[in-house]
Amino acid sequence: MLTVKQIEKLKERGRYLDERGLYLQVLAPTNRSWLLRYEIGGRKRWMGLGSLSDFDLEEARGRARQARQLLADGIDPIDTRKAERRARDEQARKATAIPTFKEAAERYFQKHGDKWRNPKHRAQFLSTLRDYAYPKLGSLRVVDVATEDVRLAIEPIWRKIPETASRYAVGLRAC
Repeated sequence: MLTVKQIEKLKERGRYLDERGLYLQVLAPTNRSWLLRYEIGGRKRWMGLGSLSDFDLEEARGRARQARQLLADGIDPIDTRKAERRARDEQARKATAIPTFKEAAERYFQKHGDKWRNPKHRAQFLSTLRDYAYPKLGSLRVVDVATEDVRLAIEPIWRKIPETASRYAVGLRAC
């Protein structure tokens, strides 16, 4: 078993066994990482557990223990990690596919703006959203905009300029 003091001294290229398949791989004095060697279904595999600069000996042993727990259940930890990474990537992709309030409002305007005959109303629609809605709602994904968000966005102008607030509320519903 490796000790913290031994690890500090290991600078020569190679793989150094700690316990139960956990290795410290030294590629250079400043390039050292943890590996777990295991076998599943007759297949030998090496799983990277992270850099020595990111994970000390105790943390590496903990990460190796988690991987061995999966192995005990017949689950390949590399396949599990890949599946989790794919799920995170898919979730991130879906999140970016959902438009922000500002993007949805601009799409709505591009699609329906020509239907307003009065050029002044067309201009007011965008300027009202730009002045009042975008600062509070513009960066939110449309699925995250709640009724309370809309109320808080309308409230400041409701008493001052009720006609604009009324149009603004209609604009918010349209988006």
